[in-house]
Amino acid sequence: MVETKELTKSAINSEKLCKIVIEGLQEKKGLDIVVLDLRGLKGAVTDFFVICSGNSDTQVEALMRSVEEQVYKQTGEEPWHTEGAMNREWILLDFVDVVAHIFKKDRRKFYGLEELWGDAEITFINN
Repeated sequence: MVETKELTKSAINSEKLCKIVIEGLQEKKGLDIVVLDLRGLKGAVTDFFVICSGNSDTQVEALMRSVEEQVYKQTGEEPWHTEGAMNREWILLDFVDVVAHIFKKDRRKFYGLEELWGDAEITFINN
């Protein structure tokens, strides 16, 4: 089931929102956190992709909940769109200006999002 909410422009800037998403991932020990800055790319669908891995279904779900909680606590916003929460192999949290991709470790390599957006500025976040 896909959940979609009314699209609204965030009152917070995308860089700050990206940092909040990262905080949520770090809170639950997300693995290999990478930020793709898409702002300079033609045809980009968002400002930032934040990509992270978890070792298990349980950790992937915990990472999702942590991001949702951190963003809501600091901004009062919920994701505009969420996908994958039921199967917990690749969860997408779309906050419009920032999209978080939370993968089960083996699924991340299979989909290779980092390679698809190879022209983006990539920042590796130390855990």
